[in-house]
Amino acid sequence: LPPSFSSLPFLLSLSLCFSLFLSFSFPPSLSLYASHWLNIKIIIQELINRDHHVSILVPSTSLFITPGDIAAANFEVYSVPFTKEEFNSLITDLIKLWWNNKPSMTTFYRFYQELGKLMEKANKLNRQMCEAVLSNQELMSKLKNAKYDVLLSDPVMQCGDLIALKLNIPFLYTLRFSPASVVERHCGKMPAPPSYVPAALSGFTDKLSFGERIKNIISYYVQDYVFQKYWGEWDSYYSQVLGRPTTLCEIMGKAEIWLIRTYWDFEFPRPFLPNFEFVGGLHCQPAKSLSEEMERFVQSSDEHGIVIFSLGSLVQNLTDEKNNIIASALSQLPQKVIWRYKGKKLEMLGANTRTYDWIPQNDLLGHPKTKAFITHGGTNGIYEAIYHAIPIVGIPLFADQIDNIIRMKAKGMAVELDIHTMKAEDLVNAVNTVIHNALFKKNALKVSEIHHAQLIKPLDRAIFWIEFVIRHKGAKHLQVAAYHLTWYQYHCLDVIAFLIGCTVVIAFIVFKCCSYCFRKCGNILQKSKTD
Repeated sequence: LPPSFSSLPFLLSLSLCFSLFLSFSFPPSLSLYASHWLNIKIIIQELINRDHHVSILVPSTSLFITPGDIAAANFEVYSVPFTKEEFNSLITDLIKLWWNNKPSMTTFYRFYQELGKLMEKANKLNRQMCEAVLSNQELMSKLKNAKYDVLLSDPVMQCGDLIALKLNIPFLYTLRFSPASVVERHCGKMPAPPSYVPAALSGFTDKLSFGERIKNIISYYVQDYVFQKYWGEWDSYYSQVLGRPTTLCEIMGKAEIWLIRTYWDFEFPRPFLPNFEFVGGLHCQPAKSLSEEMERFVQSSDEHGIVIFSLGSLVQNLTDEKNNIIASALSQLPQKVIWRYKGKKLEMLGANTRTYDWIPQNDLLGHPKTKAFITHGGTNGIYEAIYHAIPIVGIPLFADQIDNIIRMKAKGMAVELDIHTMKAEDLVNAVNTVIHNALFKKNALKVSEIHHAQLIKPLDRAIFWIEFVIRHKGAKHLQVAAYHLTWYQYHCLDVIAFLIGCTVVIAFIVFKCCSYCFRKCGNILQKSKTD
């Protein structure tokens, strides 16, 4: 144990080496890095509050993590051979790709053609990050000498698991999802029957028609191909680093626990494994008081209440034309509106609307005067709306946001709008619908009750499993035997082949026996007729 805890013999002393590399493996990750850090930051702070020692491994080009952001944590900053501008341009290009070529039957080929080019760049940056740590003997020696107990990593990028193996410590993952759950299915061995489990990013619910089941299966196979094509090259790198033949999935499968940032208030019912634990909404908390200026504005709404509008941390404002359409719509509402917006002054901005560079979103959603939440559909914002039971008007922009809003629509607490075709009256009607149709508030309360009815709070559950892995040096007893099966054993193809072979042999023997009997009988009958 670290020296700082050697005098506390009865206190579980956790040294957590958290490895968060802000890079890309799949397009949906581009909208989530700031929110990834928000969730991880909450976990780290709670670990520190419980007297654990936490070290954070972060590249010098990180856009969202500022060394010293958590006073009691130790930040290990390592240099990488690229700039923040290069990394930021990758994010911008990925957003533009999704915005201009949203995957569909007509844009499918172009989308994946352009994605391939960006993935080459992303993998290059990711590889440089890996080598910046693994080839830094001084840093690796320092990490080994610290005798860490566990590593927490986000599998949206590579190498956190490699570092854990090099340090000879167990590791956990924290993630929202991967496209078509390809990582969870192939590396985590999580079952996903395509007949009722919609592939992530497919835009389907769990009630699939025949045509949707066809598209759903195709979605699974397409993402499997994309995974192998863009992530397959990591197999050779992992083999090189570990000095033995291996694959990316084999190493990822060694994760002790997968902390999934959703829950059954959000997910459709589906099978999960015992080492997959839900921690969705761990960042949510009761609302705090607003600033005096903001509180006065909220109170001035009288009986109409307020509407909150935010498009998240990466896309804070759209084109001038689209922003003015939104501003025009908001000006027609009787409610006061608080809009997270950073840009030039809008011509159509109404007197009932105030814009802020940043807003205390959770505190506003928890305010008793809040009537509706207009959002892009980021997972963190969705969970804050669930926590405080606020109906949603969803304007998904890209990536998993579409799936998130579809889930909220299926649960009856949201209305969806298309940002590309939306008119001012569409937004006005949508807001009025979720506010004045009591069914939306009723369903929001029901979903919120499901979230609050958990025996263990999401944050406590995350901390419990991190500490569990420390105490027991892992959680191998929760890993299914599928980790040790080949692909054909997993699907019982060898058993099916054996049974088919047995059936063919038995059928052949029966056929031959029957043929023999028929010939004998025929000969006997023919002989009797001759006699």
